[in-house]
Amino acid sequence: MKKILLIYALFLIVSCKQESTMDPNINPFFQEWTTPFEVPPFLDIRDEHYMPAFEKGMAENLEEINSIVSNAEEPTFANTIEELERTGALLTKVQRVFSNLASSNTNPQLQELQRELSPMLSAHYDKITLNQDLFNRIDQVWKSKEDAGLTKEQEKLLMDTRKLFVRSGALMNEVQKQKISELNSKISELSTAFGQNLLAETNGFEMILDKEDLEGLSEGVISAASEAASKKMEEADSDDKNKYENKYVFTPHRSSMYPFLTESTRRDLREILYKSYVMRGDNNNEFDNKKVAAQIAKLRAERANIMGYKTHAHFILEENMLKTPEEVYDLLLQLWRPALKRAKVEVADMQAVADAEGQDFKVAAWDWWHYSEKVRKEKYDLDEAAIKPYLSLDNVIQGVFNTTNKLWGLNFREIFDIDLYHPDARVWEVTDKDGSHLAIFIGDYFTRSNKRGGAWMSSFKGQSNLDGSERPIVVNVCNFPAPVGDNPSLLSFDNVVTLFHEFGHAMHGTLTDVTYGSMAGTSGPRDFIELPSQLLEHWASEPEVLKSFATHHETGETIPDELIEKLLKASKFNQGFINTEYLAAALLDMDWHTISTKESMKDANSFEEKSLKEIGLIEEIAARYRTTYFAHIFSGGYSSGYYSYVHAAVLDSDGFEAFKEAGDVFDPELSSKLRKHIYEKGSTEEAMDLYVNFRGRKPIIAPLLKVRGLDGSSD
Repeated sequence: MKKILLIYALFLIVSCKQESTMDPNINPFFQEWTTPFEVPPFLDIRDEHYMPAFEKGMAENLEEINSIVSNAEEPTFANTIEELERTGALLTKVQRVFSNLASSNTNPQLQELQRELSPMLSAHYDKITLNQDLFNRIDQVWKSKEDAGLTKEQEKLLMDTRKLFVRSGALMNEVQKQKISELNSKISELSTAFGQNLLAETNGFEMILDKEDLEGLSEGVISAASEAASKKMEEADSDDKNKYENKYVFTPHRSSMYPFLTESTRRDLREILYKSYVMRGDNNNEFDNKKVAAQIAKLRAERANIMGYKTHAHFILEENMLKTPEEVYDLLLQLWRPALKRAKVEVADMQAVADAEGQDFKVAAWDWWHYSEKVRKEKYDLDEAAIKPYLSLDNVIQGVFNTTNKLWGLNFREIFDIDLYHPDARVWEVTDKDGSHLAIFIGDYFTRSNKRGGAWMSSFKGQSNLDGSERPIVVNVCNFPAPVGDNPSLLSFDNVVTLFHEFGHAMHGTLTDVTYGSMAGTSGPRDFIELPSQLLEHWASEPEVLKSFATHHETGETIPDELIEKLLKASKFNQGFINTEYLAAALLDMDWHTISTKESMKDANSFEEKSLKEIGLIEEIAARYRTTYFAHIFSGGYSSGYYSYVHAAVLDSDGFEAFKEAGDVFDPELSSKLRKHIYEKGSTEEAMDLYVNFRGRKPIIAPLLKVRGLDGSSD
C-alpha cells in the first residue's frame, strides 16, 4: 500500500558506455526499459518528460482503481487487496525517478515541477484513499478474513491496508473528507516550499576569504576551499568571475563548515560562518521559513482533530513502536538529563583551555568545534587530521562491503557501462553468497549545490515477489567532501559512521524478501526502520573491521593499533554535546506537533525559544535543527518521529550487545537471525515481534547509556 502513497569485491572494467535503445520520439516512461537491470535510462529522460508521465500515470492509476471497484464479484483478498498492490505501476515508476533526482540533482525546472506536482499528487492520492466504494470492498474483505485462509503476511497486509484508509479519512463524512483533502494539499504545497527555501538559503551564502584569513587551517581544508572558489568562478557570469580569483570559499554545507569551525583560529570568521548555518530560513527574506513551519504545524493539528486525535503527534505515533507522546517524552528525558549534565562539564573543559591560552571571552556556540578538538587532543592525544589519511572514500566503501560479506556472504561488482544521472554516481551489482542477483546499489557521495543537505537512502525500483521476483535498485546519497587535486576524498570518522549508517538502510532495501512490494524494505514504523542502519554503525569502530580497510592513501600502511586505541578511548568524548543537540531537536519536534489548534502560531521563533528554554538548553549549544531548517519534520517524513533515532539506538545498542556477548561480532548464528528477522522481513510482522525473534527478548536501555558514556561510568 505504501506504493499508493508514494509522494515523495570485484571490478569489471568495460571501456564503452551503453547505447540508448529508447525511441527518441516517445516519452521514455512510456517505453520498456531494456537497460541493464532496468536501471532508469537517465540520459534519455528530459525534464519535459515528467509532467506527461505523471498525468498518464495518475489517469491509469484511477482507471485501475475503478476496475477494482466495478468488479461485480464478491470482494476477496485476491481481487481487491492484491489488485490494489498492482495498481499505479507507471506512476510509481516516474515518481521514483523524479523524487530521487529532485533531491540529489535538481534544477529550476524540477523545482517548478515539484511546486506544481505537489498539490496534484496530494489530490490524486486522496481520490484513492477517500474512495468510499473502494474502502467498502476492503472492509468486506476485512470482515470475512477469518474464513479467507490468509497467510500471516496477507493478514498483516490486509490490516495495514484497511488501517491506512481509515487513517486517511475513510470513515469520515463527505464534508470532513473534503476538508482533509484540502488540508493535505495545502500541507504538501507548504512542505515543498519549505524544502526549496532551505536549499536556496544553504546555497545563498558563501564566505569568500583571502589567503591571510586562513590562519590555523590545514592544507587539505585550504585546498578544498580553493577548489570551491575555482568551481564558483567557472559557474559565475563574466562580471562575477573576478571576485573568486585567488580566493577561498566556505559555505554552510557541513562538509565545508565543520572543518573551518574546527581548525580556524579566526574567531570572528567562525562566528560568521556558524551564524550563516543556524540562521537559514530565518533571515526575513523571500526564503524565510518561520511562517511556513508554523502553518504546517497548525494545519497538521487541524487535520488530526478532524480525524479524532488530540494532536498530530497522537495521530502519527499510533503507528510507531512508541504509541503516545508521553512515552516519547519519557524516553527523551531519560537521556536529556545525563546528556545536559555532561555538556556543561564539556563547556567547563573548553573554557579552561581558552583561559589557559589567555583568551578573554566566554566560549560560545561557534567555538565548540574548535575548542572541543583542543580538549580531545589534550585528553586523548587524538587528532582528526591524523585519522583522515587512512579513511579514503574508496577504502571505507570497501570496508562496508567487507563487513556485509562477512555477515551474510554478499559480494559487490562495480559496473562501469551503465549511465547514471550524474558523473559522481557509481553503481554496483550485489549478489548473494550463492551468486544469485540481489540488487543494484548506486552510491552518490559528494556535496554539490543542486543536492539537498544530509544523507539518505532511497530506491529507483522496489522489491516484490507478487508476480515473479522483482529485485530492487537502491541508492545512497551523501554530502562528503570531493577529492582535491590528486588526493582521494578523505573522510572524518563521523563521515565513516554516516556511510555505514546509510549503507545499513541500503542493506534493508537490498536483503528484503517479501511478497508484497508495499511491505518491502524500509516500510515499517519510523522508530524501527532506523534500527538496520544504526546497527551497522557499530561495526565501523570494531578494530578488526577498521584494520580490514583503513590503509593510508599514500603509503598503504594499515591504521596503527595505537591510533585505533585512541579512537575507541575517545568514542565517548563530546557525547554531552552530541546527545544534547540531537535531543533538543527531537523535543522541539514533539513540542511543534503536540500543539492544539487554539494556540497562536504567529511567531515560530518565540515558540522555539520557549520550547528550548523549558528543557534548559544551554546557550553554547543550538538544537541540531532549528525550526526554520528542520527539513526532517517540515519537508520530510519525520514529523513527530525525529525521536526515532534514539529509540532505534536503544534497539541497536541492545542488539549489538548480543554479538559482544557471543564473543564474535560476525557470529554466524546471530548474523543469520539478524538477516532473517530484521533485514528481510520489511513490515510483514509487528516491529517488536521482529526484534524479539532476533534478540530473544525485548530491548533494554542500559547498553545505550553505556555506549554513550551516560551511565555514570565515565564521570
